[in-house]
Amino acid sequence: MTDGLKIALGQINVRVGDVAGNVRKIAAALQRARDELNCDLVVFPELTLTGYPPEDLLLRPGFLACAERGLNALCQQIRGIDVIVGHPSLEKDLLFNAASLIRDGAIVARYHKQHLPNYGVFDEVRYFKPDQHPCIARVKGVPVGITICEDIWEDGPVKRSVDAGAALIVNLNASPFHINKGDERDAVVARQARGHDVPIVYINLVGGQDELVFDGGSFVTDQTGTVRQRCPLFEEALQVIQFCSDGSIMDSFPSTVDLPTPEESVYRAIVLGVHDYVEKNSFSGVVIGLSGGIDSALVLAIAVDALGADRVEAVLMPSRYTSDISNEDAQAQADKLDVQTSVVPIEPMFQAFLDGLKDEFAGMAEGTTEENLQARCRGLILMAISNKKHKMVLTTGNKSEMAVGYATLYGDMAGGFAAIKDVPKTLVYQLVRYRNGLSQVIPERVIERPPSAELAPDQKDSDSLPPYTVLDAILEMYIEQDCSPIQIVEAGYESADVDRVVALVDRNEYKRRQAAPGVRITRRAFGRDRRYPITNGYAPRS
Repeated sequence: MTDGLKIALGQINVRVGDVAGNVRKIAAALQRARDELNCDLVVFPELTLTGYPPEDLLLRPGFLACAERGLNALCQQIRGIDVIVGHPSLEKDLLFNAASLIRDGAIVARYHKQHLPNYGVFDEVRYFKPDQHPCIARVKGVPVGITICEDIWEDGPVKRSVDAGAALIVNLNASPFHINKGDERDAVVARQARGHDVPIVYINLVGGQDELVFDGGSFVTDQTGTVRQRCPLFEEALQVIQFCSDGSIMDSFPSTVDLPTPEESVYRAIVLGVHDYVEKNSFSGVVIGLSGGIDSALVLAIAVDALGADRVEAVLMPSRYTSDISNEDAQAQADKLDVQTSVVPIEPMFQAFLDGLKDEFAGMAEGTTEENLQARCRGLILMAISNKKHKMVLTTGNKSEMAVGYATLYGDMAGGFAAIKDVPKTLVYQLVRYRNGLSQVIPERVIERPPSAELAPDQKDSDSLPPYTVLDAILEMYIEQDCSPIQIVEAGYESADVDRVVALVDRNEYKRRQAAPGVRITRRAFGRDRRYPITNGYAPRS
């Protein structure tokens, strides 16, 4: 061991519910921190033992008993280094979101989270009880105040820790990603560090968990709020920072990683989300319907970056309305990414459905029903391949389409995971440009062509929807900012467009309830963030 206090930031990727596997991963990291990095203390994220969020697993007594056994097993492996780890703690029939300091096989200090987030994707009040007591533990003579996640966003917990004598704050986090979240964290932690004249170690979880992606980026600020150390984003890391006996940071250990651009961060978040959903659910690979359009092109690139080309299969399913250009562009992209393709025309089964339904449809004009039949033929093909080859279907719909219902239930919505479900169409174009900037994998013609579902002659998205620049702006105001139609019109948008878009959003809640989960990258994604009743009589006006 060294003079001062040498801390390792254990930014690891765990699996919800896999207590035994998580204990093994924690143990491997702490052994490396002790034996290779010569650290005095290693700090792990919030609820590392169970993964985050464990949700209603926390309501099962057997799961809590499993977590307790895992904590005891971990304690037995800790010698020669101190460990702070997050875990649930059941005490006198009250469940706490806790962090324990373990030393030489024994728990020497335990902290209970004070502020429980109960908004957006968080519902910790459903499971945990809050506490109000600080926890100060001396590690190599340095008084360390332990806090958990939301505690750093509020003034009370850090103040109580400093008032109780803390010279250094350690904050355990499971802070999910959304666009520009890194800048927000930096600002909040810097304010706390400056306000209380104390360095802060901010350790964050990394990895995908259903809709959520935890981006890591753990960091350390000095008492002025300056970032002195930052771990990489979207990957596991074990990095070291050294403190003097008074809690100040030794100058020999400054090291920072720059925060990525919004486009890079979103792209990497989706790649990580897809990778972990496939891996943690034990799928052998994925299958994608490749249309020649920009959405499926982006999803194919994401899938290859997440899993490797050998675990991705692309299926081209041309119809009577599919242009030669679409087929050519789809095949060209698959070739660039070295992805296996197959071609399954939908015309025979589409015609079979039309023939089988001709008496039911007699005397009725063709329209949306026939368009949806084509999409459902494709969904059936993809799900059949998925079942036969044990590969998960990645859907290709974006947030703009999901918002207004420009998607077919049991058709293009059919699948196991929706990679770009929370990505507005305008951002799709930005992500494609970002990915092509790394290597040209998406044909330029795919980017330049007007979007089309190609389910009717000469069909374009603009026939049914406002321009995407207008649509996405209205959607952001209505969905993410909770603006009323009147406020959106006052911001400069046409009343007819606003009324139509708002009506489509509200009308299509039933579709979104049946959609596959997908990576959350905005402040308000459909699902955990936004829970609207399907049946309701409210018509927004003001």
